[in-house]
Amino acid sequence: MMTRRNTLFSLGAVAAGIAGVRGLFEPATALAAQVFPYAKTDAQWKEMLTPEQYRVLRKAGTEAPHSSHLNKEKRTGTFVCAGCAQALFTSNTKFESGTGWPSFYQPIAPKAVVEDSDTTFGMKRTEVLCSNCGGHLGHVFDDGPQPTGLRYCMNGIAMNFKVA
Repeated sequence: MMTRRNTLFSLGAVAAGIAGVRGLFEPATALAAQVFPYAKTDAQWKEMLTPEQYRVLRKAGTEAPHSSHLNKEKRTGTFVCAGCAQALFTSNTKFESGTGWPSFYQPIAPKAVVEDSDTTFGMKRTEVLCSNCGGHLGHVFDDGPQPTGLRYCMNGIAMNFKVA
């Protein structure tokens, strides 16, 4: 028998899954405990970021597809971390993947991002984090264009754009 409590619990579990909350079903990885050069307390992050940026960057959330203004960004420039302003991607590596998130075929420099295994929600993916502050940016997949064959599928809310 479906009770109101069971219905609310089920809806809450679905909402948490959609929000992409890290660690709900899997333990945090060793990389999550790493100390990054640009560090702040949780209270400082909450103060400097919008609630949505905090949820994505600090709690490994995912923004809704097609919600980022950076999807339509066509100018020449650099995409930087919204948490620490580290340069992450250049506009000449951005491409339209059709996924609803800004996509790039390579970072601006090999050490601009770090990758970690992400097995949350029963999926095996490669998480991409800012190497300076540890902010969650998105995931990388091997279905991108040449020359790398990679698709860095990034949350636009996790980045800002600086015109060249």
